[in-house]
Parts: sequence; structure tokens; C-alpha cells
Amino acid sequence: MWQKIKNYYHLLQAIIAATYFGFPSKKLVVIGVTGTDGKTTTVTMIYHILKKAGQEVSMISSLGAQIGSKKIGTGMHVTTPNPYYIQKYLKLAKDAGSKYFVLEATSHGLDQNRLSFVKFKVAALTNVSDEHLDYHKNLTNYMKAKSKLFQNVDFSILNIDDYSFNFLKKIATGKKLTYGRNPHADFNHKNFAINLKISGDYNLQNALAAAATATALGINKKIVIGALSTFQAVEGRMEQLKLGQNFRVYVDFAHTPNGLENALIFLNSIRLFKNTRVISVFGAAGERDKLKRIQMGKVAAKYSDICILTAEDPRKEKVEIICAQIAKGLKAAGKAEGEGFYIIPDRQVAINYAAKIAKSGDIVGLFGKGHEKSMSIGKKEFPWDEFSTAKEAIKRRLKTE
Repeated sequence: MWQKIKNYYHLLQAIIAATYFGFPSKKLVVIGVTGTDGKTTTVTMIYHILKKAGQEVSMISSLGAQIGSKKIGTGMHVTTPNPYYIQKYLKLAKDAGSKYFVLEATSHGLDQNRLSFVKFKVAALTNVSDEHLDYHKNLTNYMKAKSKLFQNVDFSILNIDDYSFNFLKKIATGKKLTYGRNPHADFNHKNFAINLKISGDYNLQNALAAAATATALGINKKIVIGALSTFQAVEGRMEQLKLGQNFRVYVDFAHTPNGLENALIFLNSIRLFKNTRVISVFGAAGERDKLKRIQMGKVAAKYSDICILTAEDPRKEKVEIICAQIAKGLKAAGKAEGEGFYIIPDRQVAINYAAKIAKSGDIVGLFGKGHEKSMSIGKKEFPWDEFSTAKEAIKRRLKTE
């Protein structure tokens, strides 16, 4: 009942804001990107392509808002802002001379009517996997929430390889363009060869989604391919830290079973030697989808040699309890505490320990925080910088050598 009231409130807020700002999305070409993982990278790729094509463009992603030449923070742990700010940013983008607006659309934002009265021309989906089931209750409801983005659009960009494809292709409107590994996809690795600077097969998928979207907007294929070849990694997405240490450290935002699996598969693919170990440091957000925790444990056990479980925005839950739930997945996969995995609730201590035990050639992956600048503990937000913490841990290790 409370959620329905909240949804109606956001709907009312959306119509008031849209009216106040003069329905700005009608004067822009708005592109929406939704999915479980890869949304921010795909949004940024589309933005990058349009910029390289000489177009004026603005965007909103989990990193914040880029309105013309101005960067605007959207708040801590915010991807899709409330309706007032959505409409405000659209109006600011129009006033700044933008023709295009690329918007990262979460399932919560769609379900709660935060994106009501935004006229989308193109809707794109990255992928769908188990996430936010504490809110949506089941995967069908989760997909239904995402499918709202695909109503009344001119183009629907769908992942032909994804679990959601058969569901969405029946609901999506406009011209449907597919992408993926499948040779029958409109955009695949053979008919749209992309050479990325950033690694990971999942990033090639994101790039194909961006390419399909840009093509739908009329951007020339050569410009699309050329733009993607110059694309740099998004902040907090598989960023490597190099301070002269003899082991590799990567910071990544992966916080879902699918995201963690993709990240760890990539780290395994860059092992230099057979005895190179992959050490993963991660947790799970408190007061959020608890069903994914055991799955993350199973994924980490499969692709990591050593796992260190720690805090990741525990909110009012106890970190130890969250880690114990993740540990069930590790134990089910044959990992033993004190050998295959460790529970270190303090994230700074956990990262220090990972740097301490890393041997020459090992790969340390720090997952779940990425670009974020705060840690939610109890009812408060505390300053947190994954990069600074990791650098200090590496420097401390170097001093002992």
C-alpha cells in the first residue's frame, strides 16, 4: 500500500514538474538505457559517439549529470533522480543547446513513475539478471518494470542473447533492432566489428548496444566504429591501479551476481601464469536484495582463488550477517573459511589484507563500490573513496618490501 501511494506521489510530482518546465523532453531526442548491468557504460558510450559525431548532447548516469559542458552531482547512490530533477535537467539541457539527452533508467525509477512525462525516442536494454527482487518480488515483475521504457518509442534496442528477449520483443514498440553474439542479430561482432580500448566481452556487448542506438539515430557506421575505438573506461569500471607493485589491482562497481561473474571471468582471462591467483574483495548492500547474496558467493567461489568478504553499504544491517549469508554460497561451492575465504567486516582492513597477501603476479579485484564517494552505515553516509583506500594499501605493502 505504501509503495502505491509513493508511486502516485511521484506521478503527481512528475506532471507538476513537466508542466512547470514546459515538457522539455518534447524538444529533445531522449534515449533511455535500462538493464541490470552495463547501463552506465552504455549510456556513456552513446554520449561519446554523439559527441564525436559533432552533436550537442547531455546525459544522466550513476556518475551524475552532464548537462552541456557542466557536471552536476545527482546525490549519493542515485541513478535515476526524482521527477522534479529529471525535468529540471532536461530543461537545462535544452537551454544549453543540447539536441540529444541520454538517460540511465533504473527499474525503480520506471516502476515509481519518476520518468513519467519523459518522451523517449529510443529505448535500449543491456541485460536482465536477478537483482532488486526484494522490491520487485520476482523476475517477471522486474522485467515488467523495465518494459515500461519500451512503450511509445520509435526504436527498441534489444539484446537477442538475453533472458529477457522473448518477453520484451512482444511488448516493445517501434522498430526493433537486435544486438548480441547471435549471428542473426542486426548488430553482432561480425557485421559490426568494434575495436575497443577497454577489455571484457561484456563491454563489447555494451558497445554493440550503443552502436545499435547510434545507428537508429542516423549516425554513420564509420563514425560509430571510430568513436568506440577511442572510448575510455568509465570511472570505477575495471580501473587498474599501478603504483609499482608486482601484483595487479582493479577497482570495479560489480555488485550483482552477473556483474561479478563477468568481472571475474575477465580477471581470469588475464592471468599471466597458471599459479597466478585471483583475490576478490566484495560484499553486498544492506537492506537490499538478500536473495542475490548466496549467488554472489557461488560466483566468487567459482572464479576466485581467495575471497575476502567485507562491507558494502550495510545500512542498518550487521556486516557480519551479510557476509555470513554470502559465505553460504562459498561453502556450498567447497570454499572453507580461513583458507578459501575470509570475513573482514571493515572494508579498509579487508583491502589492506588483500594487498598484504597478494603474491607476485596475483590479481586483486575490489568490487561493489567503484566510483561511489560514500559508505552507508546505519542511517548515515560516511566519506569513502575506493581508489584512495586501495592506493594506501598498496603503498603500505610497498613499504614492507
